[in-house]
Parts: sequence; structure tokens; C-alpha cells
Amino acid sequence: MKRRRVKITGVGPVTPAGVGREAFWQGILEPVSYVRRFEKLGEEYGPLVAAHIDRFNVAKFVDRDRLPKGIGRHTQFAVAGAVLALQDSGLTETELETRDCLVVTGSSLMDFGGISNSTYAVYSRGPQAALPRTIFTTTNANVTEAVSRALNIAPRTMTLQNSCCSGLDAIGYAAGVIARGEAEIAICGGTEAPLHRCPLLELRAAGLTPPTVETPERLARPFDLWRTTGVVSEGACMFVLEAESSPRPGYSFVSGYAVANDPVGEVCGGLVEAANLALADSRMKAERVDAINAWGPGHRQIDAGEADAMRRVFGGMLGEIPVLSIKGAIGSALGAAPAIQIGVAALAQRHGVVPATVNWQYPDPACAFNVHGRPRAVDHAVTLVNAHGVGNVNSCMILERC
Repeated sequence: MKRRRVKITGVGPVTPAGVGREAFWQGILEPVSYVRRFEKLGEEYGPLVAAHIDRFNVAKFVDRDRLPKGIGRHTQFAVAGAVLALQDSGLTETELETRDCLVVTGSSLMDFGGISNSTYAVYSRGPQAALPRTIFTTTNANVTEAVSRALNIAPRTMTLQNSCCSGLDAIGYAAGVIARGEAEIAICGGTEAPLHRCPLLELRAAGLTPPTVETPERLARPFDLWRTTGVVSEGACMFVLEAESSPRPGYSFVSGYAVANDPVGEVCGGLVEAANLALADSRMKAERVDAINAWGPGHRQIDAGEADAMRRVFGGMLGEIPVLSIKGAIGSALGAAPAIQIGVAALAQRHGVVPATVNWQYPDPACAFNVHGRPRAVDHAVTLVNAHGVGNVNSCMILERC
């Protein structure tokens, strides 16, 4: 059976840089960092920084009566993102009710806030204080259920958990279903809300977020010579995917997608295979790629590993390809991060702009990328989007401008 082309017709970002397509795009174009001190946990837990979303209220997007009581923050982000993506596409709930629909989300973590609250209640007051709803509201599967309830639809659902690649994998899975003709509309993307005592303290102990609050806006420095480690953030980006025959205009086609694991002892080495397989899936050669939306968390080893992988894929062409990382601006929202990257890539193709790699200032010979600290006007039609996660997992996607 002939594979249908799949296009993105709606984008719904919920991020520290902005909520909604226009606010998000303007926020990303500002070459500034949204990372700052994170004091919500209290001083007793030591120095923490993060890029977080202020004054978020899911009731601005959907009637609270449509949502289960006690749903987690990452679930609320996904609901808001889905509503925004549908509004952006022009689809209505009535149209969804009459179409074969799929909802797919990706998250690397469960609702640690809800789990911690229930655990603390039992620890403090005994077994009778256990919160039964924790079983139903803290799982990643609850995200797709809540999105379906909020939209008043009964779709097929799927939840993916593949470390920080989860959001990109959700989009890749959904695109495959539509390409095969098994659904007409997919609402998909990634969401994450990790700014709780657990896992923030563990991430800091593992060296995956900084142990200092000094100049927080400068701590996330992708590909910069003086980078140290990444910064954790929160957020979501949801999308509407449809077949090419849809009457609604598209941003980009999801032309290729692939996953691969790192060889033993080779950080990001799996990006070589993932990128090559994604190119093969899109039936493109490497020279067709006009821009790379890199993983680039600002971690010393991971950034260098990604740069080496891209050198092995693109060879001498790499220096001519504009590369960006959004992590200097908004940190890494773990499983939601690559979905947010897809949102940036699609909007960048439409507007002919490659956003800045915020905080990149001093070139590192180990990261020989064509990056810039300011936005660049670049007409580009094909973008490679990279994702890498704990567990030696990698995912790549090729977006082609509609």
C-alpha cells in the first residue's frame, strides 16, 4: 500500500518562552535565556535553577469539569497544548467526533509531584492517608486519557516512554499511523513537568543540572567552549497531524523518522544510525538537509558526542549547514524537549529564520558546528531534528517544508 504524506497542520506550544504559537515564536526569537533561580522547593534543598512556566492555569484552555481531579502538571500542559494545536489547525471538536482520530503523547517521567505527595502523606499520617487517585492520575497513560476527555472525543490512544526521546517518538509513531491510512487525524506530542524534589535533586546529583544559582541565565551554554552541563525545564508541545489530502494548510511534512541506540561507550554515537535511517525513510540524501535542530543540552560530553555524530553523517558539508539548539533559551524539558524542537523547526521553516543558540559565544573545536548567538534569516526547506536520552537512546526526524 502506498504511504501517504503526513503534514503538521497545528502547533500548540506550552513553554517558558511563551504559551501558544505566536507568543512562543516571539519568545524563541528573542536571543535571551528563560532560565532563573528555582526557589519553589525551599532553601533547605540547596541551589537549583530551571526554566519554568509562570502562572499557568489549565482552566484558561478547557473547562475544569472535563478534567479528572488531581491530574498532574504535565497532563495539564498536554491538555492546553492539544487545545492550542486544534485552534491553530482550525479543527473543531465536532469535526473530531466524526473523524478517525488518534492521540499519542510522550513523557520520560510519571507525575512525580503526585507520587511524592501521596508518599509523604502515608509517611506522615499512616496508611489511611494514601490517595487512591494517585493510581489513576500519575501514570503517563493518564495524559492521553485526560486529553481525550478534555476534547470530548473517544480516539485510539498510545503513550510512549523512551527517556528524553519520548516526545519525538510520539510524533513519529502518530505520523506512521496516518501514513499507513489507519487514522485521519492525530493529536500528538510531548509533555513534561519534572520540577519537583524528585527528580530535581537526583538530576543535580548526577551532574545533569547545575549545582549553583550564580548567573542562572548563563548556565545553559550549548556547544560553547565553557559549557558545563544542561538545565532542566518544563513544558509541552502538541501537534495536529493529517494526511497531505487534508484541506488545511500545513507547516511541514514529517518526511522521515528513525531510532537507534548508542554503541557501548560512545555517547550520542547512535545519532549516526538514527540520522541515516531517518534520511533513508524520507528518501533523501544528506546534502538535502538545510538546517539541523540539534539536541545540544549544553552538557560537555553530550554536545561533543552529537557534534562528532553529525560530522560522521555530513562530512565536509557540516560546516555549511546552520545548526541551532534551543536549550540555552529554555533548558531541557526532558521528554517534551524534542517535541518543542519540532515546533521550532516547523515555525522556522515557515518564517525562513534559524533562531539563535542562546549563550553560544566561544567556539569549541570539539563542536565544529555552524552556530550563532543571534537569529539568522535562512530560507530552508529540510530540517533534521535530533534527540538523545539517558539509556543510550536516540531519535531523529526529517521535516520538509510544505
